[in-house]
Amino acid sequence: MHKIITGVDLAKEEIQVCVCKHNKVQSNQAQTPTQFSSWLASSKPMTIVFEACSTSNYWKQIALKYGHDARLISAKLVASVRQNQKTDKNDALAVAQAAQLIDVSFINGKSKEQQELQTLARLRELAVKHKVAMEHQIKSLLLEFNIRISPRLGGLSGVVQAVLEDAENGFSMVFREALKTAWEQLLQSIDSIKKYDGYLEKAANQHVICKSLQALEGVGPLNAINLYIALGCGEMGQFKKGRDASACIGLTPIQHTSGGKVKLGSIGKYVKNHTVRSSLVCGSMAVVQQVLRRVAKTKKDLWIQQMVARRGKRLRDPHKFCRHIIPLFSLHFSSPNMPPKPEFA
Repeated sequence: MHKIITGVDLAKEEIQVCVCKHNKVQSNQAQTPTQFSSWLASSKPMTIVFEACSTSNYWKQIALKYGHDARLISAKLVASVRQNQKTDKNDALAVAQAAQLIDVSFINGKSKEQQELQTLARLRELAVKHKVAMEHQIKSLLLEFNIRISPRLGGLSGVVQAVLEDAENGFSMVFREALKTAWEQLLQSIDSIKKYDGYLEKAANQHVICKSLQALEGVGPLNAINLYIALGCGEMGQFKKGRDASACIGLTPIQHTSGGKVKLGSIGKYVKNHTVRSSLVCGSMAVVQQVLRRVAKTKKDLWIQQMVARRGKRLRDPHKFCRHIIPLFSLHFSSPNMPPKPEFA
């Protein structure tokens, strides 16, 4: 680190900048985004620490461009260090203080390319949520009239079409037009998801690491991009081993060790990367289903079949398979061109 350490508390319209030197606060002032950009360009190289939040990746890229040592730090750590009440000045000072802690872990942040991949994944996730919400809304509203959805009637599509075409069901034209509009919105959401899937597949195939990750069983374009975003960018810090990466995804038991006694609990339900973990579990379950339908060809296939025979498919198997994916990702991240291992040793 440089002798001058600057803690920055980011906001939409105002940025609080706290400059510290030799453990003393030199200044703690608020600036507009334009003023802060000019200040970065005119200042001598220093260590600038941003609280990881919205726009922090952008400002880190700008600070690096002007020759500063820019870093991101966890907002949770800053909140534990902050003294007195929560104000912009106290937040900026807490950022600078947290950055000087012993053995503190900084966050890698994302490049512009990684931000683009994250945008594609988040837009698809939003489209899926909108589609599911529309489906549930239409089903519940039709149920108010005792109109039930059944596969024998063609599912939701068949029921909606039947309601719109039946002239003797007593519904008004305004209701029919509103229901038709809602159905068209649902179809548009489904079409948007298909388009986003195409964009994700195209982006994953163009990226070296994401393309290499897709060679692993249970990892498609969406899983590859989510893994690269979560682990390649190090949202929870810089990973040195596969076990740390597994803990970030939420694939390891909760640990509470005290007095030299190691206590391991269950695998946590609420984790930061619940979407990534859910996708990995779905991918691993798909692998299990395929392995059970064929004769074992490798040691891994035999191991899966024996594990399922002993403990069942839905006990701990998905998490065990995901734990094998994470260390393999570490190897791919360090050597993207290395071919995947076809089976376990």
